[in-house]
Amino acid sequence: MNWLSRFVSGAHPELPAAAAEKIARWQEGERPDPALPHFETRYVVINTEATGLNLDKDRLLAVAAIAIEGRSLKPTNALYRTLEDDPAEALADLLEFAGHSPWVVFNASFNRKLLERVFEARCDFEPEATWMDLQWLLPALFPEHHTGQMRLADWMESFEVETFQRHHALGDAYAIAQLLMAVLGRAHASGAITARSLVEIERSRRWNQRAV
Repeated sequence: MNWLSRFVSGAHPELPAAAAEKIARWQEGERPDPALPHFETRYVVINTEATGLNLDKDRLLAVAAIAIEGRSLKPTNALYRTLEDDPAEALADLLEFAGHSPWVVFNASFNRKLLERVFEARCDFEPEATWMDLQWLLPALFPEHHTGQMRLADWMESFEVETFQRHHALGDAYAIAQLLMAVLGRAHASGAITARSLVEIERSRRWNQRAV
């Protein structure tokens, strides 16, 4: 029995009314145009905090999100929720904050999978979102720093990025948001001026890596 089986007992428990309403509004919400330029696009950095890095046994402790709007980063434009009580409440708040903006993570193989599994376990669905992974975008746009899949700490050192607390959902989200600002600037300068173009850069990078 893996940790998700332990996370819920039996069938999916009924969602709290407030959480169900937020989830319903998110599901019915308007999707933004991926062809809009970066300065007209709201990007949301999403990060998790877990008991470890093993998807089979570790559990989600907290979620955090920071929005970048108009290519402007304001640390107060953020969300942090723990899953101590009912995870559905925290997940619903995350959906309400993030909306259908592009969801930006670092290391989607962990953060995205962890979130999707918890959404499925507690809310009975996986949110359909436009995901972007800076672990792939950064080396594609800044090969002068690193050309491979590096750790967040390595990219923070390369860009001299600091944050108020490492290995904290919101603290690392703030570091990732600063790296996203660098990505948006380099992408715009190279002619990749939309969210759709960033998705294509990441897809191309992944494809080329598989072909090697």
